[in-house]
Amino acid sequence: MSAVSLAPRKQYRYNFLKFHQYNFLIMLKYKQLADKVAQDIQAQRLKDGDRMLSLRQFAQQHSISVSTAVSCYEELEKQGWISARPQAGFFINAHTLSLPSPTWPRFDTERTTPIRTLKPKVVAQGPLGMACLDLDVQTQKGVEKSLRKAISSSQRQFSRYPDKQGEPMLRQALADHFGDQGFALNSQELVITHGCMDSVKTALTVCTQKGDTVAVSSPCFNGLLDLLSQLELNVIEIPSREDGIDLETLEALLQQTQIQAGLFCTTHMNPQGITLSPAQKQRLANLAGEYQVPIIEDDVYFELNHSDTLHLPTAYYDVSGYVIWCSSISKTLSPSYRLGWCRPGRYLAEFQRHYQGVPVLIQTAITDFIRNGGYAKHLKRAQYQLADNRRDYTHYLAQRLPQGSRITQPDGGLVLWIQVPHLQATLLKKSAADANLDIRTGDIFTESERYHDCLRINMGYALNHQTTQLLEQLLTLIDQCRSNASHI
Repeated sequence: MSAVSLAPRKQYRYNFLKFHQYNFLIMLKYKQLADKVAQDIQAQRLKDGDRMLSLRQFAQQHSISVSTAVSCYEELEKQGWISARPQAGFFINAHTLSLPSPTWPRFDTERTTPIRTLKPKVVAQGPLGMACLDLDVQTQKGVEKSLRKAISSSQRQFSRYPDKQGEPMLRQALADHFGDQGFALNSQELVITHGCMDSVKTALTVCTQKGDTVAVSSPCFNGLLDLLSQLELNVIEIPSREDGIDLETLEALLQQTQIQAGLFCTTHMNPQGITLSPAQKQRLANLAGEYQVPIIEDDVYFELNHSDTLHLPTAYYDVSGYVIWCSSISKTLSPSYRLGWCRPGRYLAEFQRHYQGVPVLIQTAITDFIRNGGYAKHLKRAQYQLADNRRDYTHYLAQRLPQGSRITQPDGGLVLWIQVPHLQATLLKKSAADANLDIRTGDIFTESERYHDCLRINMGYALNHQTTQLLEQLLTLIDQCRSNASHI
């Protein structure tokens, strides 16, 4: 176990929860009011285009503070029920549409050996394919400024090798940053890596041997399945549920010693869009400790909340050190910087032996971007933009997808999982490649024959002329593939 004491973390967790008890009732109040207004709109008691009461009038009507009224209106705006007009107030958008959530199949688990054929990518990366964020100009300028500052202030550091564990200044900046969100970390617990996938690969190397079996969610991010194949590891897919994954099945496998590790995305899961409930995360951490089996947590999306719900990692609940928490700035900022981190828990010493350090320049720049507040401001803007994107994408697709289609309504992350009746993923994949359209079909997220009626799209880019054209192209291909499928 790491020499870092767990006692301060427990005390911090207690103080953090006590602090938030005061705000819980306020949060509950504005959410209750937002739900009530949304119900009135759906029941047509409030009409499309009607003007909402002013914030002061709304506060007086419901005997609440103006700040609570502001939170209520912000929640309604995020959900797409109202919109602000400059110097005119808030108006109702009753036309918001939604589709039911996808169904998640139940199945008997079985061990498989991933066989992932790595083919040259023939389709250029596009806004709908790769899960990534479209950076705004303000963020780009902020990062560029931090890079210039790092270059000018780091001349004396260019003649030395990087710290193998990661520059202390960055580790401390990250610990402070996550501490502000309620996830207490000691900087000595962290290792700086070349991105989240690099952290996951190192964790698998440390915890498993060739031929071992790793439990993953189903569907599972195709990049993780590719990695498991490269490391010659077997997989067992665990069914998804609306609130996360089937932990009863996972525990049965642990009891039978059929798996040597678990590998799960836990917040705004890719590709499902699901977030494990706090109860599920706590139980997952407890299972890791009880059976002394490492659980590797791929947690690159947890800072991209579209709502005010506080999502903490599974590692937050870990007191045994068997949860290996991996994350990066690849999804929250940009994949081009190749910068990530890991809290390896009890595997810290062995994890460190795999690293010779990450370039100092990028560590210095990101430290500055965090310290000067640029990163936190960027995250807040990104969260609001992603809430708008989700509303716009789901509304647009709800009007145009074939009857009976389903789509996720994630409260965070970058991806939407779409289920279309009678869709044939293999046909759609070929048609999209022929049209040079970058998408991800459901069949690549499993080693089974499931999800052939599904696809995943990125919503990290605003719905503008370019993305609308791509969606129209995609919808046309979906219709064609469904029609072709009926004649096979």
